[in-house]
Amino acid sequence: MISSPIFVLGSSGFGGSSFVAHCIKEGLETYGFSRSSPPDEQFLPYKWNKNQSKFTFEQVDINKNLDNFFSSCEKLKPRIVVNFSSQSMVGESWKNPEHWMRTNIESTTTLIKGLAQFDFLEKYIHFSTPEVYGSTEGWIKESFNFNPSTPYAVSRAAGDMMAKLWHENFNFPVIFTRAANIYGEGQQLYRIIPKTILFALTGKKIPLHGGGLSSRAFIHMEDVSSAIFKIINNGEVGNTYHISPKECITIKELVRMIGDLLQIKYEDLYEVSTDRVGKDQFYLLDSEYIIDKLGWSPSVTLENGIERVLDWIKSDINYFSKINTNYIHRE
Repeated sequence: MISSPIFVLGSSGFGGSSFVAHCIKEGLETYGFSRSSPPDEQFLPYKWNKNQSKFTFEQVDINKNLDNFFSSCEKLKPRIVVNFSSQSMVGESWKNPEHWMRTNIESTTTLIKGLAQFDFLEKYIHFSTPEVYGSTEGWIKESFNFNPSTPYAVSRAAGDMMAKLWHENFNFPVIFTRAANIYGEGQQLYRIIPKTILFALTGKKIPLHGGGLSSRAFIHMEDVSSAIFKIINNGEVGNTYHISPKECITIKELVRMIGDLLQIKYEDLYEVSTDRVGKDQFYLLDSEYIIDKLGWSPSVTLENGIERVLDWIKSDINYFSKINTNYIHRE
């Protein structure tokens, strides 16, 4: 049984805010920390729950004022810390790689080193990425070697290795999770599923890098949150858990699926653009370990999940049609 309070880093991002929403639904006292102030409620799933009495937000930039976070830890003594914070966006990491290294290596190391001093901390859940494996063939297990192919992936792999190092030498209670491509209601509009839906509804064409031939597995954030709850309750410190469905799809076929749902011809939905540097064509996560050991399984099919995202965008199409769908980088 998860004990309160639970601390969530990166609570203003899609993954973090969706997980906070799951915590609130379960009645847990939850504290969210993010370097960004909370976005509009349309992109903040935990705000959709009218009961906010068990949630507290504190703006903390892990690159600048982690001491404030550590002070909150000393005061409230959380047994569980879940870290969704990172500098993301793979393709953009080529432009200013030093920014990715600062957040995902330097600040992550400072975070781990600081948390390691707290004997009340029972589990630190490190939300990592399959990008650390590079492009692979077939379904890969948690023991697969790192082979990062972008500055983003290098930075995340290094952060993971630092956490592993602290576990092996100082018994730091880290558990690693790596999820397939997450999606769901509330996701930023520069991500492939909500962007394709919005463009389809507003008569625009989605640019497909390299023609959309890369394969991915997509998992709804609701299933990721339920997996993390399983890991918090029964996961073993030091272990890694993959969180993924057993089905994969090319980006091209994903766009076609959305077109079929909206009764729009596939050819009218996309235009081919150049592939990005270092793009992994395949990385498919084998999730048998978490299925066998913790009894987790995904419950939201891709088709059902896309329908939910579609309903979310349709519910406020005037608002979403005015939003910038391009990623805006900040240090």
